[in-house]
Amino acid sequence: MFEATAILVVGLCLLVWSADRLVYGAAAIARNVGISPLVIGMTILAMGSSAPEMVVSATAALSGKTDTAVGNVLGSNIANIALILGVTALIKPLAISSGILRRELPLMLGVTLIAGAMLWNNHLGFYEGITLAVLFVIFLLIMMKFGKEGDKEDPMLAEQEAEIPKGVSNVSAGIWVVIGLALLIFSADMVVGSAVTIAKSFGMSDLVIGLTIVAVGTSLPELAASVAGVLKGEDDLAVGNIIGSNIFNILAVMGIPAILAPSSLNPLAMERDFYVMLALSVLLFLFAAGKNRIIRRWEGIVLLICFVGYQGYLFTNIAS
Repeated sequence: MFEATAILVVGLCLLVWSADRLVYGAAAIARNVGISPLVIGMTILAMGSSAPEMVVSATAALSGKTDTAVGNVLGSNIANIALILGVTALIKPLAISSGILRRELPLMLGVTLIAGAMLWNNHLGFYEGITLAVLFVIFLLIMMKFGKEGDKEDPMLAEQEAEIPKGVSNVSAGIWVVIGLALLIFSADMVVGSAVTIAKSFGMSDLVIGLTIVAVGTSLPELAASVAGVLKGEDDLAVGNIIGSNIFNILAVMGIPAILAPSSLNPLAMERDFYVMLALSVLLFLFAAGKNRIIRRWEGIVLLICFVGYQGYLFTNIAS
């Protein structure tokens, strides 16, 4: 047990670091070859925080743990809203001024409903995975269109552009891409293997493993990015990371196990966990779309209470 726990901690640290290095190198190369900061921000940077979920879900699916992969998606989205936005709103109320972000919120709700449609029959099939992949590409195109048509001074665009590395040679950037990708795959295998070992010793189901240990672990990049963003006064980027990550998780991350390992799912993924994700998504929409467009501290407390209550419920029903 001690060995598995140590491997999990090391694996999660490597997972976060390698995802950051992969995105750093990819963004630097994209800037060097002349891709606009808008496109880099809306694609590479936006997908960066979901990279751990993508690789972990692929690893879990290839290991025959599709429930863990789907649990990772649902659990990460729940953690993103309830835990990460809850924590960041406690640090400082989050003011939403980006027009792009306000248009992303309804998209997030729509994509969440699509997830429900995919999970409704308790089966994730190959063609559903292809559908999610196509919708993912469409979503990226829509976001780039929003960016081009929107105000060039939109705060989220400015904050994203400031995150793109400058003055990095293609050789250095390429090395970071190779190192980041290799370690991302290696660390994902460490995380999945050790999490399964630990969870099985407590009698956890594959679904609960994904919803708890794996989901919270793979959400660490979003936590780091959101806390760093709010401390720098980049409220829109902090909230945007969460909304974008939740959309990517459903369209890209959930599509991976559907394509790699189509299979039946634990019915509780739909009957219990999807509705928690949907309820929190609606709650975030109501908080962020209010009159003053501010997520206040008391709203952060509400979100954290929801997270603690949900996790407590799962750990009292660990076998389901």
